[in-house]
Amino acid sequence: MLLHDVDVLLAYIDESGNTGAVAKGGTVTYTLGCVLLNSQDWAASFDEAVAFRRRIRDRFGILMRSELKANFLLRNSGSIRDLGLAPSARYVIYRAHMRVLSEMRAKAFAIVIDKRENDLRDSNCFELAWITLLQRLERASSATGEPVMIFHDEGENDHVRRLVRRARRYMTAGSFYGTGSLKVPARMLVDDPVPRRSDHSYLIQFADLVAYAGFRSFIPPSAGVARVCPKEMWLELGDAMRRETNGVAGGPAPGVVVRKR
Repeated sequence: MLLHDVDVLLAYIDESGNTGAVAKGGTVTYTLGCVLLNSQDWAASFDEAVAFRRRIRDRFGILMRSELKANFLLRNSGSIRDLGLAPSARYVIYRAHMRVLSEMRAKAFAIVIDKRENDLRDSNCFELAWITLLQRLERASSATGEPVMIFHDEGENDHVRRLVRRARRYMTAGSFYGTGSLKVPARMLVDDPVPRRSDHSYLIQFADLVAYAGFRSFIPPSAGVARVCPKEMWLELGDAMRRETNGVAGGPAPGVVVRKR
C-alpha cells in the first residue's frame, strides 16, 4: 500500500478558557475546539484557507501572517489592534471563518467542560476535556477505519502526549445502551501529537475560533460580546458541524459536547 492511498484524519485542536478553579477566578468553562480534515483533502483545504485569508486581507487589511484568534476579535487586540475595526466588522470576520470551513471540507466539534457544579482542579479539568475529545476521535476513527493524527496548540505538550499515549493503550467510554462503561482503546492514533505554534498555523487558529463559538453556544455572551460572537455563531458552521459527535447524548448545539464531571 502506498502512503498516498491511506486516508488519515487530521485533527487540529485549540482551547478557550482556562482550567483554573472558578472559586479562584478561573473561567466557568474550559473548551477544546477541533477541526477535522481528511489527509486526501489537505492540500485543497489549505489552499482554500490561504485564499480565504487573502480575501480577509483585501477587505479588512489584516495581514496574511497575522494571527487571528477569538480573543483578538472580541477585544480588538493583538494583531488587529491598530486597524480600528468596528464590532460589526469583527463579527463579519468571525462569521466568515465559521462559514468557510464547509468549503474547506472540514468538520468541527467542541468539548465544553462546565466547572461550576464540580469545581475541578486544573489537571482534572484538563484531562476530562482531552479524554472526552479523544473518545470522540476514537469513534470518528472507528466509523471510517481511518487513523488519526493530532496537532494541537503549544502549551501542555507533555501532558497531552501522556494522555494520548494512555488512550492508545486504554480508554473507556460510557455505554449509550446500558450501564457501566466500554473499553475502547484508541489504537488508531498515529504517533505522538504534534504541538504547533498557533501563529504559524491557520488551522490551529480556526480551532481557536471553533472552541470559543462552541463555548458561547452553551453560555450566551453579554450584549457587548454578542456584537462579535453571538450565541448563534456556532450555527454558522453549517455543514461543517460534526453532528455525529453528540448525536446520541445531545448538547446545546450539533457537535457541541458538554461535560460536568
